[in-house]
Amino acid sequence: MEQVNKSAPFKSQSHDDDIPSNVHFDDTTLRDGEQAPGISFTHEDKLRIARLLNRCGVDQIEAGIPASGIAEQRLISDLTAMNMDCSILAWCRAVPEEIDMAVACGADAVAISCPTSDILLKTKMGKTHAWALEAMRRTIYHAKEQGLYVSADSEDSSRTDPSFLVDYAQAVEKAGADRFRFCDTVGVMDPRRVHDKIALLKHSVNIEVEVHMHNDFGMAVANTIIALQQGATWMNTTVLGIGERAGNAAFEQIVMALWQICNRNPGFDTSLLMDLADLVSRSSGEPLGHRTPIVGSDVFTHESGMHVDGILKNAHTYEPFDPSLIGRSRTLQVGKHTGSHALQHQYARMGYPIDRDHASNLLPQVRNAAESLNRNLTDDELRHLLA
Repeated sequence: MEQVNKSAPFKSQSHDDDIPSNVHFDDTTLRDGEQAPGISFTHEDKLRIARLLNRCGVDQIEAGIPASGIAEQRLISDLTAMNMDCSILAWCRAVPEEIDMAVACGADAVAISCPTSDILLKTKMGKTHAWALEAMRRTIYHAKEQGLYVSADSEDSSRTDPSFLVDYAQAVEKAGADRFRFCDTVGVMDPRRVHDKIALLKHSVNIEVEVHMHNDFGMAVANTIIALQQGATWMNTTVLGIGERAGNAAFEQIVMALWQICNRNPGFDTSLLMDLADLVSRSSGEPLGHRTPIVGSDVFTHESGMHVDGILKNAHTYEPFDPSLIGRSRTLQVGKHTGSHALQHQYARMGYPIDRDHASNLLPQVRNAAESLNRNLTDDELRHLLA
């Protein structure tokens, strides 16, 4: 069990109503999302994605890494020249020269990242805790002298010694950082541990806390939500959850979960979520899965007789929210699980109203045809069965 020096108790929160009203999205689709193997956005792709993210209402776009080269520098410069409503953040290591690169690109914010776990700091880099603290102090001072907003990142926070994590967070706050970013770099956190870690940080520092969650065990969205319930006010997301290995916390899932489950409407234009998902899918070459939460093609598609019967009476029976909220519409399909009420509805939609007895008599033929074809039936096939 992790041992932490807790000189005073800290308040534990656990209700959806405890989510701060002023939560903020820092989207990293263009930075961490593109770091996924096989994904390479074009310059124009990135501009289009950024415009749509801005129209949705994100607070900040993590645009790239100036030290990576001229392409990233050009992108950040172009994004800042667009004068969008959102902040443009550049990702930097704890190196003052990289801050100068971000300033030259026109970024108004920087994420300054430094490893804090022993496996990254000591084993990978051969550095000490003292080195990390000094490197961050020096770089944060330099960034603040340039008038930048600073997110101080703790790479691999989830595997960092808790006592050092607190020391590090307090040190970056003292140096002038505007927020602290807790990074679950390899996606090993679960909601209970996130609950405890964020509560500890909120007890230890007065600056805002952000969370950057990876999805290696499928818990990035849940971990982000529980962090907000514990008082975190910023979250790092990617559209469709793209990112290294299993990806990051999915932007569209968190937006809708906050609104529909946690009663925290982020004030976004959610009607653009499908357009955004389609754009990122096309630009990245990542197919949009049929059952991808929120934006998958089957999420608002119904076939089962019992479900369709309920949907036709009241859509809330089997849908968590109205699909029009995200620019979608529902689809009712006819297949081997279809019931007579659904069959009546489909024929009426096609302009061939039939009564309940007729539908019941047709149903065995419909189900047999769907089973033999191993798919749902088209309108033309339904017309043929009616003839």
